[in-house]
Amino acid sequence: MNQTADLTEKTLSREEKYQGSFLSLHVDQVQLPNGRTSFREVVEHVDGVAILALDDRNNVLTVTQYRYVIGKTLLEIPAGKLEPGEDPVAGALRELKEETGAVPDTFLPMGVTLPSPGCLSERLYLFLAKGLHMESQQLDEDEFLNVERIPFNEMVHRVMDGEIEDSKTIAAVLKAKVLLNL
Repeated sequence: MNQTADLTEKTLSREEKYQGSFLSLHVDQVQLPNGRTSFREVVEHVDGVAILALDDRNNVLTVTQYRYVIGKTLLEIPAGKLEPGEDPVAGALRELKEETGAVPDTFLPMGVTLPSPGCLSERLYLFLAKGLHMESQQLDEDEFLNVERIPFNEMVHRVMDGEIEDSKTIAAVLKAKVLLNL
């Protein structure tokens, strides 16, 4: 019979390595459940939001932008970082309007995803937006992207075919597929 073991790791020491504007890096020495020690490299990152926005024809508002870290453009749903103390709903509505100009009538939470919990602290809040009214974009001065409308079922196929690699977009599309039964 399996017993539930305590899998908690205890922090023994921390060495700060880098402090940036929205992330920091530290290396912790930890005590493992078996009493041995190991090291954990941790990126503390501000939380974020991502929004799957559906228009009245079930098209998804997407953004394509160059992602320097991986050296290519990606098709994604609108997303962004939360400001310190900002409510995820307010942040998501702000990011949706800034990136696409869309303002929704209906705005539903679809849960939280942890993009890479082995090393990254970020929580990403997912939302579904419907009943869109279009206003003007308000991009940040260092933000360059293209907005496109793609049929929802095509997004599902692109996710399942591996064409869409962005994890927040994959999670939101599949959650919306189940939630809306489309």
